[in-house]
Amino acid sequence: MTKAVLPIDPAALPIVTEENVLIFDLDNTLYPSSCDLFSQVSTLIGQYVSDSLGLPPEEAFRIQKSYFHRYGTTLRGLMLEHKIDPADYLHKVHDIDLSVVAPAPVLSNALMALPCRKVIFTNASRGHAERVMARLGIADHFETIFDIVDADYIPKPEKLPYDRLLSRDGISPKNAIYFEDMAKNLLPAKDMGMTTVWVHSDSDWAHEGRDDPRIDHETDNLPVFLEMLVAKAAR
Repeated sequence: MTKAVLPIDPAALPIVTEENVLIFDLDNTLYPSSCDLFSQVSTLIGQYVSDSLGLPPEEAFRIQKSYFHRYGTTLRGLMLEHKIDPADYLHKVHDIDLSVVAPAPVLSNALMALPCRKVIFTNASRGHAERVMARLGIADHFETIFDIVDADYIPKPEKLPYDRLLSRDGISPKNAIYFEDMAKNLLPAKDMGMTTVWVHSDSDWAHEGRDDPRIDHETDNLPVFLEMLVAKAAR
C-alpha cells in the first residue's frame, strides 16, 4: 500500500454501502496532478483560439484566459461569442499524449472492492474521459460518464450540471460521495447534500475554496483514501 502524506482519521470516514454512489471528477483527480495533462490541453486551446479567430499567439492566450474566467471554460466563451463548433473544439484540444499517465492497479483494486455504483463527472469530453480511464486501467469499474456535452456545455461549478447528473442517473445526493480536485466545485455538491472529498492538486487555481467548511474530507492520495474506505466497509 502506498503511504499517504496527509493524515486521515479512519473514524471520520463514511461507511460505503451498496446504496452509495461514488462520483469522481476525472482530470487531476483519478490521476496525480503532477502528470500535468492540462499544460498540453492549454497549449492546444491556445492554438485553437489562434487558428479559429485568426489571432497571434499572445492575443489568443489573452482571449483564452479571459473566456475561461468569464464563462468557466474557454469553450463556452467561444460558443457564445463566436459560434464555434464544440465537437470540433473538444476533439482537437484533447488530442494529447497520455503516456505520462501511469496505469493505476492500486486505484483499480480499490474501486473494484467498493460495493456501490461509480460515475465520472467531468468538464471535459466523453472521449477524453474514456481514453484516460483506459490508460489508468479503471474503465470497467464505472457505470457511466457525465461530460460537458451532457451538461449542455455549462461547466462546474454552475449548479445545472449537478442537477442534470443526479436526475439522469437517479442519484440521491444524500447517498453520493463526490471526489474532486478543484475545491470550489465541491461546494455546490455539499449544498445539495453530498459528502465531499477534496483531492489535493499541485495547481494553485484548484485551491480556491479549500478552506470552506463544506469540504468534508481531503486527501493527497486518492488510492490510499479509497483503500481506507474499503477497510471500513469490510468491518
